[in-house]
Amino acid sequence: MGIASALGIGLSPTLSALKNSKTGIARPQLLQTHHASEVFVGEVKRTNQEIATELNLPASHNYTRTALLGCLAAKEATTGLNLNDGYKTGLISSTTVGGMDMTEQFLKTYSASPEYRKYINSHNAGDSSQKIAEQLGLTDFVSTISTACSSAVNAIMLGARMIKAGKLDRVIVGGVDALSKFTLNGFKSLMIMSDAHCKPFDQSRNGLNLGEAAAFLVLESEEVIQKENREVLAYLSGYGNANDAHHQTASSPEGEGAFLAMQKALDIAGLSPKEISYINAHGTATPNNDLSESVALKRIFGEQMPAFSSTKPFTGHTLAPAGAVEAVFSILALQNNLVFPNLNFENPIEETGLIPQTELKLQQLEHVLSNSFGFGGNCSTLIFSRA
Repeated sequence: MGIASALGIGLSPTLSALKNSKTGIARPQLLQTHHASEVFVGEVKRTNQEIATELNLPASHNYTRTALLGCLAAKEATTGLNLNDGYKTGLISSTTVGGMDMTEQFLKTYSASPEYRKYINSHNAGDSSQKIAEQLGLTDFVSTISTACSSAVNAIMLGARMIKAGKLDRVIVGGVDALSKFTLNGFKSLMIMSDAHCKPFDQSRNGLNLGEAAAFLVLESEEVIQKENREVLAYLSGYGNANDAHHQTASSPEGEGAFLAMQKALDIAGLSPKEISYINAHGTATPNNDLSESVALKRIFGEQMPAFSSTKPFTGHTLAPAGAVEAVFSILALQNNLVFPNLNFENPIEETGLIPQTELKLQQLEHVLSNSFGFGGNCSTLIFSRA
């Protein structure tokens, strides 16, 4: 696994922050915006130049921040692996903003500043995937998924299905998004950004904090694992995708898409709801999502609700990579038998009364369910099981 988020770059600082309830949310420092004094965001505390230097890129490069962050996380995920060992290896990445973090800066100056036109070619969503693949030396299969905030989960699902179908032996799966003015202004226009630290599943929740991140995991077939005597971090035992088909940016009151995605994931894993030890909820802290997800959780788990929490108060909502970030969190939870806290919670939602885990909890975990839901009604669920 590899990760870069507001909690730090790499697994070690990430786990440390989660264990110590240390949020990465703060006022924006790297993103240049007129709204800097009004919003809280989760930024990766590394400049583009610092990352470019670390990657040994030439001064003439056209890597956007999206590509830079993606390369950092993918390189950590593949550290110690020989990706040219004869196994069919692919990359399935995901993003929502693509290279917009750079193109939006120079949109009005391209005609007068030809030196910035190189970023036009890195604007498309697939560019960051291609650059990550080049950094890793991958040529067998490269693809990009963009299904809003469920993108990385769908990348993980597609990777698993390609392995099951015998198309690939190994797949690096995940996603990346950089903060941009477009997303910040867009979410402000929807009036779902909080002016304080977000409070998932709280009665007084008033919106999300945006974040940026990159996270990737390496999936391998059982055959490769046995032949190479791999240490398995966890098993991707279940996954499901469904469309809520209710509204472009809102979930249905009954949480139908979330319910169906969780149900499908449980069916594929061959598990009953009572066997889930911990739920990493989508929990964006918007009025609509948290109520809808709470209703769906109650439909699935009834009165036997497992420990659950949203980890978005740590990182902010990172959009496309959110599901991969939280897949990493889910596996860290399994490895360390930890339930991570839902920061900032005070009072339960009146309609459902659900109370998330608010303190770090040591608990034997066997199966962790992780939800990611996106605009357009795209709902996806993963289940990770102890190795």
